[in-house]
Amino acid sequence: MATTTYGVKLVSSKEDVRNFLEFPYSLYQNSEQWVPHLRLLIKDLIDIKKNPFYKQADTAMFLAEKDGKPAGRIMSIVNNAYNQHAGEKAGFFGFFECIDNQGMADLLFKIAGDWLNERGCEVIYGPMSPNMMGEIGVLVDGFEHSPMFLMPYNDSYYDRLITSAGFQKHVDLLAYYIHKDVTELARAEKAETLVQKRYPGLTIRKINMRKWSDEVVIIREIFNKAWARNWGFAPMSPDEFEFLVGDLRYIVDNDFALVAEDKGRPIAFSVGLPDINRILIKIGNGKLFPTGWYKLLTELKKIKTLRLALMGVLPEYQGKGVDALMNLHTIRNGLAKGYHEAEFSWLLETNTSVINLAERFGAVPTKRYRVYKNQ
Repeated sequence: MATTTYGVKLVSSKEDVRNFLEFPYSLYQNSEQWVPHLRLLIKDLIDIKKNPFYKQADTAMFLAEKDGKPAGRIMSIVNNAYNQHAGEKAGFFGFFECIDNQGMADLLFKIAGDWLNERGCEVIYGPMSPNMMGEIGVLVDGFEHSPMFLMPYNDSYYDRLITSAGFQKHVDLLAYYIHKDVTELARAEKAETLVQKRYPGLTIRKINMRKWSDEVVIIREIFNKAWARNWGFAPMSPDEFEFLVGDLRYIVDNDFALVAEDKGRPIAFSVGLPDINRILIKIGNGKLFPTGWYKLLTELKKIKTLRLALMGVLPEYQGKGVDALMNLHTIRNGLAKGYHEAEFSWLLETNTSVINLAERFGAVPTKRYRVYKNQ
């Protein structure tokens, strides 16, 4: 009887990189909910020459094999910017995918963990792919729902693989769903009146797509100040932020990309994204060529589902209703354009003010993602 062989190797060759990238497409080929990522985006995301994140991070990618065929993958990450900001000696794991085999998962986590420990890491968090501005967390509830754009999806056995490998829950991230038929605006409109009385010079404008680079600078400056006290945050350099948002300009609708100003000073931003996963699942293989680009561009305006993806409010304006005002404008714009559903994602479970805000609009929790910790 043939003996099954298992192994994990450091990704080093072009073939290894290709297998690392391709593995999820074979793992989830029969999944009804998983949405194929755009291959070009994922390829650039892990490319240390193209992604500025890696200028301040040390990483290694590992590929697991069963009988010589890919069976799992993981990236070990030392985010030096995070450690300097947080005062930790932390490591992270990301891009984790694995067949339902505990021995294989244990081997992946051991080798990835040993690599981090050798570099002085005293605690390991994850998954972050490669940081909190990428896909983060493992889906632990809500498997019946397809993921929104730039949100992760995985099979239900992942939580078991990770906890059995020695990790425990660190924090959960939530996704809240809202449908136009149950949207409640009255309380937000009341808050709008109060906010405008408090800040008579407050205005909300759409970003100027013709001045994209200038707008990116404004948003990054707000983001770095607004998120500075959030767990997992690391200041983003201009190059890193530009890389993060660069491809989004082709799908952003500026009715959902807003900047709040107080007497002309930018104080907050919010970004909602059309859920292009509705198109990517039709493309099927994550390839834009030869026909994927055409399908993406021709069907983009047909999307009526929105992901409220990112918001930042300067610290001195937080807790004073500005976030409610931003969401109100976004939802109003969506209703006016015929959008019928949206998702607030992701929301940190400990951020009760943001959760309460989503609930005041009529949103309900539908998905839960988990970040793990091991020390």
